[in-house]
Amino acid sequence: MRDLVDILLLLLVLSDFLLLGTSFFRTSIKLATAQGLLLGLLPLFDHELTARTVVLALGTVAVKALAFPRILHYALRESGERREREPFVGYALSLVLGAVFLGLSFWFSSRLSLPADAGDSFAVPASFFTAATGLFLFISRRQALHQILGYFVLENGIYIFGLAVVPDEPFLVEVGVLLDVLVAVFVMGFVLFHIHRHLETADVSQLSQLREDR
Repeated sequence: MRDLVDILLLLLVLSDFLLLGTSFFRTSIKLATAQGLLLGLLPLFDHELTARTVVLALGTVAVKALAFPRILHYALRESGERREREPFVGYALSLVLGAVFLGLSFWFSSRLSLPADAGDSFAVPASFFTAATGLFLFISRRQALHQILGYFVLENGIYIFGLAVVPDEPFLVEVGVLLDVLVAVFVMGFVLFHIHRHLETADVSQLSQLREDR
């Protein structure tokens, strides 16, 4: 089972790199959907198979692989945007920084005092790297859609960390996180819709126009 968990985490890390390197919104949403599916499988292989674990897995897939991408596809269709052309940080540099983040994630996880199972797992460095990827996307992209995706990926990192470090009660931790992200996604989708309606673009660097127009 541990090998299967590590494979799922490796695929998740690869999806993080792909998110750092793509400018197309539709590709980013597909990658976010794939992350949701991978995270839904993690509890089934990483914990004892119980009714609570199955509920957690189904809830994760419902929120992260179905509800969240559906909202973003709707926002993408309404905005008419296809890709982000001028991010604050270029895509090649983003990939280089991603490699740095991954190395720092391994180093930082090795410095922590963790439970024996978590300390020997790839889950903790993968969680740090995923969270760092999400935070970087949030601050390095101009378009609101990619920033929302950054928040989503950041939360995915927190989700993985909770599964790894709180093995006895993952259900309580992760259900709380899932509810938070579901509410945040709806709020962000609402904000994105109004940004585009007022500015005719989802470029958050243009928000100063709202103040100037007033």
